[in-house]
Amino acid sequence: MTATNGVGATTLTTPADREIVTTHVVDAPRRLVFDALTSPEHLPYWVLGPDGWPMPVCEIDLRPGGLWRFVWRRFDGTEIGMHGVYQDVTPPERLVYTESRGDSRVETVGRLVFAEANDRTTITCTVCYPSKEARDAALRTGTNGGVSESLENLAEYVRTMT
Repeated sequence: MTATNGVGATTLTTPADREIVTTHVVDAPRRLVFDALTSPEHLPYWVLGPDGWPMPVCEIDLRPGGLWRFVWRRFDGTEIGMHGVYQDVTPPERLVYTESRGDSRVETVGRLVFAEANDRTTITCTVCYPSKEARDAALRTGTNGGVSESLENLAEYVRTMT
């Protein structure tokens, strides 16, 4: 899925049986993009929960071995959460983490790489699943549309940071 070429483009590929790779270009320096992706001060303002649910819980201990936890809450009190552990934190170049959801989904390993050229940042997010079946199940959920929309929101939000 590709929105356009260049800035604002979101591309999704499946280069290996257990991987989903999403790439998005943001018109901002990578330091700002990295900060928006890793700071509880910024993250709740652009990361979408299902159907736009707000994120009242955003806990981040940004260091190798540090824990992170996000919770989205619907107006009726229903919650959806995810959590994980940071494995590698190299600002503003790379972030590697595990991710588990509060439901029966499996643990994944995500790797974010931030490459800057001409004050634009290309974010490459590689998510590795424990099996091809788990990866394919994730593709069927439609969450990738949410990832694309969140990355577009990130690009908009980063403009407010400059």
